[in-house]
Amino acid sequence: MEVIKKIIEVADDITQTWNPRMKWMWGEALLGYALSLLDEHLKSDRYTDFLKAYCDYYVDHPPRVDQSDTSAPGLITYAMWKKTNNESYKKLTDRVIHYIMNEPRLIEDSVNHLGNSLEGKFYPKSIWVDSLMMFSVFPARYAKEQQDKHMMDVAARQPRIMAKYMQDPEEKLWYHSYWTTWKKHYPKNLFWGRGNGWVIASLPMILESVENHEEKETITKIFQETAFALLPYQREDGAFETIINRPGKTYRELSFTALVAAGFIHGYRLNILDKTYLEAGKKALDAVLNALIEEDGHIYMPEISGPTIPLPIFPYLGYKLTPKGKNWSYGLAALIFAGIQYDLYEKEAQK
Repeated sequence: MEVIKKIIEVADDITQTWNPRMKWMWGEALLGYALSLLDEHLKSDRYTDFLKAYCDYYVDHPPRVDQSDTSAPGLITYAMWKKTNNESYKKLTDRVIHYIMNEPRLIEDSVNHLGNSLEGKFYPKSIWVDSLMMFSVFPARYAKEQQDKHMMDVAARQPRIMAKYMQDPEEKLWYHSYWTTWKKHYPKNLFWGRGNGWVIASLPMILESVENHEEKETITKIFQETAFALLPYQREDGAFETIINRPGKTYRELSFTALVAAGFIHGYRLNILDKTYLEAGKKALDAVLNALIEEDGHIYMPEISGPTIPLPIFPYLGYKLTPKGKNWSYGLAALIFAGIQYDLYEKEAQK
């Protein structure tokens, strides 16, 4: 199977069958960003009309930008602003920038994950592992390209701050959240798969943007420690499970698996992970590609757990009983991220 052809096939099916008026939310944001990166990789405009239609809808229907999850769509609007120079897309992007730079800080330079949203009023004040992808990747890239030193400082500090409060000092895996009022990891003694997937996939993205920033060495160390901690939990079939440290007791989860593939291969390409991780990343990507379902002329990515929050009670059951589905936006995004990294690796290996 030629990987990039399969990734294009998946992306084509999405953009030909989905309504581009997707939610202004993290999952859809990452899918749109992945499509923009695929266009960038292919040097094409294959998915531009779909992404412009998304942006146009929110130009006419201004979205809320009130938490990490609703700041992630800046990844799409910024990509489309750069591509089209449409001032309306810039205004949408500026709303996200304003939130990132001006939202009150909860702990050090990190914000409450649920921000000032309505749902945030009913959940303990906390930072979440998801924010490494939802809150940090966009400002890091924007700051690099727009030469915004202040924003780069904000973006580059996030991995260190989040690791301080959410990375277990011994296991080096990451907890889902840190509740600031109680000053504790939550949930304790459980390491959620996709959350660690956000970490392993986003850190090399951030590293590519921060270049020689003073935080680079720290981010690199955090990334390497996380990769080392994840590696022993890879199953024989190449996949990873939804609760990392309960092997065989929950279920394999392919969005997490694809994020590990993306992060491991990316880390190898950046010369900060060795070949062991390249092989593990390729094995993880194969597990996802081999699981794809083709029927009725469409392609489906299965075994993706639904949106997951750290429940205040019975967290283990919350993770274990989260149902799996097909073609969740963030799972498809993870697959596209991984496919792009693999194709970049192949092209670099041929030089």
